Amino acid sequence: MKYILALDQGTTSSRSIIYNDSLRVIASAQKEFTQHFPQPGWVEHDGMEIWETILSTAREAIAKAGISADEISALGITNQRETVVVWDRKTGVPVHRAIVWQDRRTGEAMNALREAGKEPLVQQRTGLLLDPYFSASKIRWILQEIPDGQARAEAGELAAGTIDSWLIYKLTGGASHVTDVSNASRTMLMNIRKGDWDSELLALFNIPAAILPRIAPSSGSLGVTDAAHFGASIPVTSAIGDQQSALFGQLCTKPGLVKCTYGTGCFLLEFTGQDAISSANRLLTTVAWKIGEGSLQYALEGSVFMGGASIQWLRDGLGIIKSAPEVEELANRVSDCGGVYLVPAFTGLGAPYWDPQARGTILGLTRGTNSAHIARATLEGIAFQVSDLVTAMERDSGKKIATLRVDGGASASNLLMQTQSDLLGCTVERPANLESTALGAAMLAGLGAGIWPSIEELSKIRSVERRFEPEITAQSRRSRLKIWKRAVKRAQNWTTQS
Repeated sequence: MKYILALDQGTTSSRSIIYNDSLRVIASAQKEFTQHFPQPGWVEHDGMEIWETILSTAREAIAKAGISADEISALGITNQRETVVVWDRKTGVPVHRAIVWQDRRTGEAMNALREAGKEPLVQQRTGLLLDPYFSASKIRWILQEIPDGQARAEAGELAAGTIDSWLIYKLTGGASHVTDVSNASRTMLMNIRKGDWDSELLALFNIPAAILPRIAPSSGSLGVTDAAHFGASIPVTSAIGDQQSALFGQLCTKPGLVKCTYGTGCFLLEFTGQDAISSANRLLTTVAWKIGEGSLQYALEGSVFMGGASIQWLRDGLGIIKSAPEVEELANRVSDCGGVYLVPAFTGLGAPYWDPQARGTILGLTRGTNSAHIARATLEGIAFQVSDLVTAMERDSGKKIATLRVDGGASASNLLMQTQSDLLGCTVERPANLESTALGAAMLAGLGAGIWPSIEELSKIRSVERRFEPEITAQSRRSRLKIWKRAVKRAQNWTTQS
């Protein structure tokens, strides 16, 4: 029996899972970590706390599995993307808290670049739009914020990277400073057609190339863990951004297949193979993965910033539920939302609006509105946002999406998935294993370690738990979407001074 250790470093928690070579979960461990909100629209993490939660959960999972580290053939990493860490090369300690993908502090800087006419260059080279979501402006902000940041970066004293780079650096005892093509494609610094850092973009953001990691395939040899961590060295054979990992875990490996992950945010990806399709509808062109010496593979992507995080707000902000799974029970106490619409733009709107000045909005409140209506409107708000992404993706591809493959924690909600099917007018397919993100990293790690010879060998593993079919009329669907569009307009440009 061969074992794989998958490290799933997410936005709110770190998790480690041991799989066997049949991709059955043998053991797992998970820990939440602190979310820091120093100012409105700012979101930060403690890089050392992330590292400590990954290390402790990995050790716990290995212990629960009853195996030793030398029985683990491969280690794969999947991670929250765009979040950046800058650290001191000598001490291995971050020089500032990690700035999270949700953070909007660099919105004005992005607007300035857009007004200067730089967005066409950025979009052509990276497939991305000028938005504080991506990593480049976050790195720039940290280098400006810390004492002598630019000088230290140019002198090679600092290292920067997305969370995969940070974890590999720590796991290997500083021996490997590397990232994979999928994470690199989200920095706004990589030419996605060449697979290398782009000198013109580095100059645009004034980021020294010396601080960036080497770009490597998503599946292959990325380093070896320091034996001190687990008692034996483990080959690191995959790293991939969480949404690309979920795309692979859902085995969307043929052009036209589409998945949506309902996690902290919601992320819709359509695999496009070797064709890097440029979006005319404000979606993103992103690298899906690269396996070994193979060619770059691409995807179209739309991102919703507040998915499951909206449900966390009901729990932590409003206090109307005690745990996230309770939202479905509360929402089912009413037959509909009672005319209430909630636009969960708490950290701005992602695709296809790209409005960092938007803010969360609840409309349609009456004296008869209660907590159940708000809970139901929150779930519907998630589904409406995904519907906007699907509409944009269908316009780009020119094809109607017949089936949407779903995963992530919030996809366990039958009400949310039925609402999604109703609003899209298509089949929503939920797999038996909702944790496609960690599964994709394990699959790619196994491929990188030679446990499986090809993707075809993995295709026999996927199984479907339930399919949801539309239950409302086309007229009802159009009516609800029309009201949603009105609600979104009310939420947009809220913080703009005028």
